Amino acid sequence: MTDLIAKADPVYVTDALIADDIDAYLDSHQHKTMLRFITCGSVDDGKSTLIGRLLYDSKMIFEDQLAALESDSRRVGTQGQEIDFALLVDGLAAEREQGITIDVAYRFFNTEKRKFIVADCPGHEQYTRNMITGASTADLAVILVDARKGVLVQTRRHSYLTHLIGIRNIVLAVNKMDLVGYDQGAYEAIVRDYTEFARSIGIERFTALPISGFKGDNITTRSANTAWYRGPTLIEHLETVEVNTARDIDKPFRLPVQWVNRPNLDFRGFSGLIAAGTVKPGDAVRVLPSGKTSTVSRIVTMDGDLEGAVAGQSVTVCLADEIDCSRGDVIASADAPPQAANQFESTLVWLSDEALIPGRAYWLKLATQTVSATVQSPKYAVNVNTLEHVAVKTLDLNAIGVVELTTDKRLVFEPYVDDRTLGGYILIDKITNATVAAGMLHFSLRRAQNVHWQALDVSRDAHAALKGQKASVLWFTGLSGSGKSTIANLVEKKLHAMGKHTFLLDGDNVRHGLNKDLGFTEADRIENIRRVGEVARLMTDAGLIVLTAFISPFRAEREMVRKLLPEGEFVEVFIDTPLEEAERRDVKGLYKKARAGQLRNFTGIDSPYEAPLSPEIRVDTTRESPEDAAERIVDRILGHWMPTI
Repeated sequence: MTDLIAKADPVYVTDALIADDIDAYLDSHQHKTMLRFITCGSVDDGKSTLIGRLLYDSKMIFEDQLAALESDSRRVGTQGQEIDFALLVDGLAAEREQGITIDVAYRFFNTEKRKFIVADCPGHEQYTRNMITGASTADLAVILVDARKGVLVQTRRHSYLTHLIGIRNIVLAVNKMDLVGYDQGAYEAIVRDYTEFARSIGIERFTALPISGFKGDNITTRSANTAWYRGPTLIEHLETVEVNTARDIDKPFRLPVQWVNRPNLDFRGFSGLIAAGTVKPGDAVRVLPSGKTSTVSRIVTMDGDLEGAVAGQSVTVCLADEIDCSRGDVIASADAPPQAANQFESTLVWLSDEALIPGRAYWLKLATQTVSATVQSPKYAVNVNTLEHVAVKTLDLNAIGVVELTTDKRLVFEPYVDDRTLGGYILIDKITNATVAAGMLHFSLRRAQNVHWQALDVSRDAHAALKGQKASVLWFTGLSGSGKSTIANLVEKKLHAMGKHTFLLDGDNVRHGLNKDLGFTEADRIENIRRVGEVARLMTDAGLIVLTAFISPFRAEREMVRKLLPEGEFVEVFIDTPLEEAERRDVKGLYKKARAGQLRNFTGIDSPYEAPLSPEIRVDTTRESPEDAAERIVDRILGHWMPTI
């Protein structure tokens, strides 16, 4: 069988080595470098056909095809190769028709010189998130252009995104040259057009090739149809281009800690994938964000201890000192550590059908770190066709913008241009757990570097003890007209009569001063609750019992306030009044205005209210009077949440 394969393509099959020395073959295969690359571009530019050609010409074809070749040597020839290639491409096309490669499809193949993982990214604009997924780990991008159509909008979009994501090896594959008669002029016109655009977005160099994925021109062998082309074939370029791992080895040591191994009291190691640099026993390291220092005592793997390890290896590092280090921390070179901050400028690629909501808290995942982050209104969005900076208030699906964001904890990072691992992140919706954006950090904001937390001698517990109570926030939420302010006011009166130190923050009252600059858009409502949450937290630091009466329609923001406080100090009180009943009361006449179209973004009418799923206290005002509800709330609070100190 190997003889038959060799006849079909003797260049890329090492049949003699396999037959004579299988151990030598396996050893050579094990030490091949790996290149990860993506194919992208507009719809129907020939991505799947190109991948089919690469797989076929590298002999990654199905066992039944090999068996057919072995049993019928008449199929080994030009006609037979075309039949087999057509079957393979038909299979890839069938996957596309079934929607399988609407997500990223990964393919594996190898040649004598290198192993490859290729990500087949969908060309549709609505699947930009999938293209970003494939590009995030790639060393190279093959951007296909249909020779008949030239550079299109999606060509520009994918080129901009690949450069933005940090891919510096770009291949412009002008495909379907057979359909333009291998016209040199058509090819050179496309290259000129793309060169002008590439320079405008910062792509300093790229490799252009005239190819035909279907016919095989300039894929693995030079084509006689393009005698005017003197450059490498696609596979020659893929085999020789430098991979990112080689560059990462020369950087300072970085190990994001994925987990802590402690099988017994005598062993404690920190495991993860080395993102950059090299490490060996005796090296001085620093653990971020704490800044504690130590030295490496051992480098442990399943196959035994190592004398050294490099970027791309998964290892367990043991330290000479018992210092605090856990998942999310970064072990780095002591003399060249990364930065740690909590405010950043970043480029954001929005990947969700639901637009960015400025001020809303999202989970931010960077390497092994997960923190809560809020994004401010974008500074601007980028029009990928004109590269114009466009003023926007939010980011919609597939939009690219520059934003400022704040995290609730210090984040260990490096600028994305220096380190993709510690500079790239994703945002996750806290309610749905869906990935909504991919981001690239530029730098930490100077104000974050210059503002430091001031330690105070009188603690929040000391303030509360002086008042003989436990500081807490009673967060009343419900529709307009549900009775929040009425019940909260009664609760405060009862607590005050008992000698408790309280303060009531009412939604309408706060909008007369602190939040008078805010409207009632979704973003403004989120900012309204964020400010109130911060004020309530400061008041609990003073030892007060804080009552708040706000519609606070979104679960994410109520949960954000809960996270600001120590566990057990946030008490969600859901005033559960049906919309029909609240509208019937309509004490302020707001529902009438909303129904008449005179009041926009009114909760329950044209803006949603997300009811609490598991509030600490629920009040049904259709069955319980405000006085009875207040009495029950006070009794329950004093008995369970705020025992007298």
